[in-house]
Amino acid sequence: MSETRIVNKSKHPLPSYATPGSAGVDLHADLDGPVRLGPLERKLIPTGLYMALPQGTEAQIRPRSGLALKQGITVLNTPGTIDADYRGEVKVLLINLSAKEVIVNDGDRIAQMVTARCEQVTFKETETLDDTERGQGGFGSTGVNV
Repeated sequence: MSETRIVNKSKHPLPSYATPGSAGVDLHADLDGPVRLGPLERKLIPTGLYMALPQGTEAQIRPRSGLALKQGITVLNTPGTIDADYRGEVKVLLINLSAKEVIVNDGDRIAQMVTARCEQVTFKETETLDDTERGQGGFGSTGVNV
């Protein structure tokens, strides 16, 4: 487990894992007052958190399944990526996919954050690629007999 330095300017505790097997931590809205999200409306919600992720890692911002199921709220650019060299506030881009207005309150759990190792690669231009069984099949093509 690697250590991540974090500045907490919010009114809420640091993110923590809910159970020993949790992959992600919940992020809380850090708001001065309620934020209204109308149907199909999107807003950037602050968390009050600033991080210094270890080099070679990223943080992914993902929807909370309960919010998606119960209220139709999801993260618009999911998964959102926070790079290791980003030092600004972690904010979450929420969208309301339901037919009714939803209120986001200070302290609400609005998303989850998963950290992962990532690798930078060197791209080498070529004229051809190796053949595979899958080939160019994409978008649901695996397991389909043609």
